[in-house]
Amino acid sequence: MTKDVNLMPSEAVAVQPMKKRRKKIASLDRRKARAGWWFVLPFVLGFLLIYLPMIYDSIMLTVQWKSQVTGELTFVGFDNFISAFTTKSTYLQTLLTGLQNLALDVPSILIFSLFMAIMLNQKMAGRGFFRAIFFMPVVLSTGIMESIAAMDTLSDSMSGGIDSGAAEVGGEAVGTGGLMSIADIEKMFSGMELGADVIKFITDLVNNVYDIVNRSGVQMLIFLAALQSISPAIYESCKIDGATSWETFWKVTLPILSPMILVNAVYTIIDAFTSTQNVVMSYISTVGVDPAYEGHGTEVATAMSWTYFLIVILIVAVIAAICSAFVFYQRKSD
Repeated sequence: MTKDVNLMPSEAVAVQPMKKRRKKIASLDRRKARAGWWFVLPFVLGFLLIYLPMIYDSIMLTVQWKSQVTGELTFVGFDNFISAFTTKSTYLQTLLTGLQNLALDVPSILIFSLFMAIMLNQKMAGRGFFRAIFFMPVVLSTGIMESIAAMDTLSDSMSGGIDSGAAEVGGEAVGTGGLMSIADIEKMFSGMELGADVIKFITDLVNNVYDIVNRSGVQMLIFLAALQSISPAIYESCKIDGATSWETFWKVTLPILSPMILVNAVYTIIDAFTSTQNVVMSYISTVGVDPAYEGHGTEVATAMSWTYFLIVILIVAVIAAICSAFVFYQRKSD
């Protein structure tokens, strides 16, 4: 009994400081969270005062018509959305083409940027020089440099291709303007029974190499930063256990990089959505002055933009949901 009585005060003394420490830690976290709002306050104010009114006006424009004479707005419901798909059938075709290009570009850019990041992460002479070379297109494709490149004949020849003939695949004439024609792909894979869709996919992939390299700089840097954050001790453990380089990549490197794969996938989709080379956005920009819409081209173009925006957001949500099931997050042990 005496022993138990002697332990009780010491236990009370030991418990008391731990409670105070937890309160101090919680209070520090709250102060840090409040301080974070000061950093995002300029964006929040800019969004509320500038962008939010513009978004509201844009949404209202999709359900209204503006009179060319009096300037009055008339509520028309979903007529602008209906006109976007019925007045001229080219919008739906352009939308499908844009989504097809998105499905081709996103995996190609992710695979290429991951491959180059792994190569540039190796120890070699002039590693910093090669990293700068692959990131240079990102710098040159911004602002006025992009406008200059659009008028450059060398850029046009690289992105447009060399050949300008046509090949017949599956009974249909298909244009072959590019670095490699469909006829060349057929000769290369003559021993394999590949369908016309597979051959066209490979041809588009080869002819888009120039564009893929130009748009892979940011993704490459993100992958490179993630690779450098992996502890060398992990690779040493794998080597001691007898794992091959192939097994190490699939069992260690790829799972650790999975969060960055999700980030790059979302970034690539948004980048393709806002690109000046986007076929859908280029088409929408011409609808406002199209006489086929009888003076309401601006309203119809706004409806087209919101339709495309919602489709892209849906695609991002689906990809994020699918990738989140395979993402591996490292947790530091306490």
